[in-house]
Amino acid sequence: MDNANPALQTLSMGLRMANAASDIDVAHSHTWYTGLAGHLAGRLYDIPHVVTAHSLEPHRPWKREQLGGGYAVSSWSEKNAMEYADALIAVSAGMKTSILEAYPRIEPDKVHVVLNGIDTELWTPREPKYLEQIGVDKQRPIVAFVGRITRQKGVRHLLKAAAHFDDDVQLVLCAGAPDTPEIAAETAQLVEDLQKSRDGVYWVQEMLSRETIQEVYSGADVFICPSIYEPLGIVNLEAMACGTAVVASNVGGIPEVVVDGETGILVNYDESDPVGFEADLARAVNELAHDRSRAHAFGVAGRRRATGDFSWATIAAQTVDIYRSLI
Repeated sequence: MDNANPALQTLSMGLRMANAASDIDVAHSHTWYTGLAGHLAGRLYDIPHVVTAHSLEPHRPWKREQLGGGYAVSSWSEKNAMEYADALIAVSAGMKTSILEAYPRIEPDKVHVVLNGIDTELWTPREPKYLEQIGVDKQRPIVAFVGRITRQKGVRHLLKAAAHFDDDVQLVLCAGAPDTPEIAAETAQLVEDLQKSRDGVYWVQEMLSRETIQEVYSGADVFICPSIYEPLGIVNLEAMACGTAVVASNVGGIPEVVVDGETGILVNYDESDPVGFEADLARAVNELAHDRSRAHAFGVAGRRRATGDFSWATIAAQTVDIYRSLI
């Protein structure tokens, strides 16, 4: 299988996992990567299968650009796993709605909302030494992005919006692992154009440690999440836990994390008006970048919300309750 399509390689691992599941009480799979394993284990050993949906293939058509024919395979695997699952977990209420829209055969009572979370004892504010190391001026407003280079994450929109940031606003773009060579080239060109038109643009392409990412979040006045599709948005939780205000797109599960006017600013996304979206992103960033007391207040509220509403203890208890209802 070494030279097979990546989707087929993934499914081959699923067969091995299903074969190894003979002594378990519940099979719990996450996304299509393990959906086939859980589905087959349930059939082979007559055990319940739970699926946690972190994304949905029908809502990510751009993955065809990355996976080619593998996108049809991943879509098939996800559809079968989800439609035949004994229970499904949606990582947000918005995700539950999306599941029922994408797969109308699923009974609504089978879909349970269990929010994703983070370890807020690990994700805490940290002295931002890394930003100084790469030349960021801490006396000027700092906007940070952390994420993969993919259509979903809206990097293209961010780079176009950044052209309209106020002159003193800096952008720290921690973005790597592009989905395709085409997206990589597009991003590189947009960054180059931006750096020619303004200073204070820092592109970090290498993978960073959690501790360094904490420093990026903590040192920023604003964290920006311009995703066009996001079932929940863990990065926003991480930034909030580090005490940073958030500007994010008002899509998917993001508004269940970022409270508009309390922990950040939400910007409406309309795929038919990308220019308007980019202008609104820039406007929100400029607003917070020059009102640091408000940004600080958002950051304090964000830390409080992250630690209070998204604990792993709560999530674990809710998940175990679902297991018990099936056994």
